[in-house]
Amino acid sequence: MTDANGRSRRRFLTAVGAAGVAGLAGCSAESVDDGATSEPTDAVDTDEPTAGTTTGEPTESMADTLVVATYPPFVNAPSTSPGAWLKREFESAFDATLVYQTPDSELNYYIERAVQGVDFEADVYVGLDTGQLIDVDGQRGEGQFTDPLFAEAGAIEGLDAVRDGLQFDPQGRAVPFDTGYVSLVWNATMDDGEFVAPETFEDLTRPEFAGDLIAQNPATSTTGEAFMLHTIDAFGADGYLDYWERLQDNGVTVLGNWSDSYSAYLNEEAPIVVSYSTDQVFASAEGQDLDKHQIRFLNDQGYANPEGMGRFADSDAPRLAEAFMEFMLRPEIQAGIAQRNVAFPAIADAPLPDDYAQYAKEPPESVTFTYDELEADLGTWTDQWARRFAGG
Repeated sequence: MTDANGRSRRRFLTAVGAAGVAGLAGCSAESVDDGATSEPTDAVDTDEPTAGTTTGEPTESMADTLVVATYPPFVNAPSTSPGAWLKREFESAFDATLVYQTPDSELNYYIERAVQGVDFEADVYVGLDTGQLIDVDGQRGEGQFTDPLFAEAGAIEGLDAVRDGLQFDPQGRAVPFDTGYVSLVWNATMDDGEFVAPETFEDLTRPEFAGDLIAQNPATSTTGEAFMLHTIDAFGADGYLDYWERLQDNGVTVLGNWSDSYSAYLNEEAPIVVSYSTDQVFASAEGQDLDKHQIRFLNDQGYANPEGMGRFADSDAPRLAEAFMEFMLRPEIQAGIAQRNVAFPAIADAPLPDDYAQYAKEPPESVTFTYDELEADLGTWTDQWARRFAGG
């Protein structure tokens, strides 16, 4: 499960928006870092480096330390995280050390450094999505930064195995490494076991579901942005704000990020949360009651949200970074990431357990906007939402 918050173009709205929405919802949300002054957390050494054999064909010229930047839940989620396992596996396969950086403002931190002309140590970013790439491209030029932030991936090994439909970067910088579908997760044990989640967007605004939904701020959360985009697909650019007015009238709680929202859901503050359709993968692995982790695809649809990785153009370890990206696409690593990141692998032949498909739910219909579709309107849509509902 992932939640990449921080949108550089909207950093002012981000800082103002989370508190404003929490006020509307009557709940508290953690403040959101604006990224302008934040420092990355200390490099996260999630486990003792493991001495291992060299199977990845490193050469003498290859650097021996790789700095991987990512969003904090990739290393320390409230459910499970692939970070520590991935570090061990990589260090076992290569004569190298992997170090994580997890700044609170995530990719926005590196965009701000580029704008300020300040160097940074990261070699690879893990967790890119379409909106973030649009932010990167929107910041480039016009007195911001001119050199590319990310290099083109090129013909790296394993790229041809990525499933059709997951490539989301028309410039070939981001390489998909997993994907998920944003959906509703609901608790069938609420209301003395009588609760049943609504089946459509319209049903969600009915009085019997008043106060039942926890969502996220689209300006500060990937899941929040995906849910907003899904409402735009359902009601159109001219109708989604009216729909959100009805959600607000029906007592929706909007928090700043997925982690806060999911924690509130687990505390049974509401019976429905905007999350991911792979939720039962985590729940079953943890031995939890699956009645508390039911999946609902509104209108029989889920919003597709592939995640990618990209090599920073100024990396001091470009060959090791490329080797890492190829390593991430190995079938056994794909399977490990999918299970720990509670997602679907990016390739079709990852050796997942037989019961994985039972718990990882795919929607009858997948919905998404392309880079080109979002490039023109994403900022406008999100800013309109923030002005209406977050006081931005």
